[in-house]
Amino acid sequence: MELLKDIVSFSGKSGLFRILKPGRSGIIVESLDEKREKQIAGSTARVSVLKDISMFMADGHEATPLATILGNVHAKYQGTKIDAKALSDYQLTDFMAEALPGYDTERVYLSDIKKLINWYNILTHYVPELFETTGQTEATAQEVTTQEVIAEEATAEKE
Repeated sequence: MELLKDIVSFSGKSGLFRILKPGRSGIIVESLDEKREKQIAGSTARVSVLKDISMFMADGHEATPLATILGNVHAKYQGTKIDAKALSDYQLTDFMAEALPGYDTERVYLSDIKKLINWYNILTHYVPELFETTGQTEATAQEVTTQEVIAEEATAEKE
């Protein structure tokens, strides 16, 4: 989920944007959609880097990073598009309870849940490598564990 440091959201604009490079009057970004429009986000724009976003937990002292929540959603939906508009308010809260058990139901609004779903759909479609990295890491860890077991068995046979 390290790629989240290069993806931003603008207050008042829908969609997500990839940071390309700093410019003289702001940062140059590219939209994550079919158009791939480039624009400059000026110094007055309210920009949020996805890596820095987290959601409130019910205990009030903790917040869970967006990367963790997106990973939980991807573990359940495996890149399948989720239609937030088709979900009722109850279904949205159930969705969030599955994605982030123990989230603060008073400070995480339905609009936040819809935004999370929208961002998940955009990221799985336009930045699928964001989720593949996690899978490769797990596969690599499993491969190392398998190699360790084989090495231990070989050692045990020699003894």
